[in-house]
Amino acid sequence: MSQNKSEIRYLTPLAVEVKRKKYCRFLKNRIKYVDYKDPQFLKRFLNEQGKILPRRITGTSLKYQRKVAQSVKRARHLALLPYVTDMMK
Repeated sequence: MSQNKSEIRYLTPLAVEVKRKKYCRFLKNRIKYVDYKDPQFLKRFLNEQGKILPRRITGTSLKYQRKVAQSVKRARHLALLPYVTDMMK
């Protein structure tokens, strides 16, 4: 039973990873102010342990990453967000 390469069939299609272009959601949605009193929005920029996600993962621009970091720190100080947690999301 010799099979040629053209006869090989797969049950599922081969997984081809398509990399999406990262974008800054603040520039796209024209958000000027990052509100520290909105913990639900700020949780998008935190991982499960409560650490701030880096720019290379979120795609946020440098200007807004600084604003996000400052807002997260202010929210933590006011106890709106935890400093450390086991499973936040």
